[in-house]
Amino acid sequence: MGQGKVEVLTTLTLPFHERQKSRCKVKLDNGLPAALSLPRGKALRAGDLLQAQDGSVIEIRAATEAVSTASSSSPLLLTHVCYHLGNRHVPLQIGQGWCRYLHDHVLDEMVRALGLEVLAEETPFEPVDGAYGGHSMHAGLGHAH
Repeated sequence: MGQGKVEVLTTLTLPFHERQKSRCKVKLDNGLPAALSLPRGKALRAGDLLQAQDGSVIEIRAATEAVSTASSSSPLLLTHVCYHLGNRHVPLQIGQGWCRYLHDHVLDEMVRALGLEVLAEETPFEPVDGAYGGHSMHAGLGHAH
């Protein structure tokens, strides 16, 4: 490995719900089986690097998922909608003029009723960490037998 640069062996693409698990069996993008062993409460993020027991490095990727993207030109209206979604403990990805959550037609109806436009789409989902959350840049990855 070069100075300050990490050589990535392969990638692991997972949807959001799988990136939240601390222990599970997975299949790396190169087809090899592996087992995740991570600290509890730490969601993996796209770009995170895991080091396997053999020293190899695996980069995490966020899988494409069915999401709803709500948008508004009004920051106050968008903040109001984010409050209501957060009050329901809905994981949210927030950007300039929009917020995104895993697709749910009931939430879509609520968000539309609150005045936002909602677009159903397929894209990687990267919600913000909770107030007490965080993520581990290097965690354990073992090859499954």
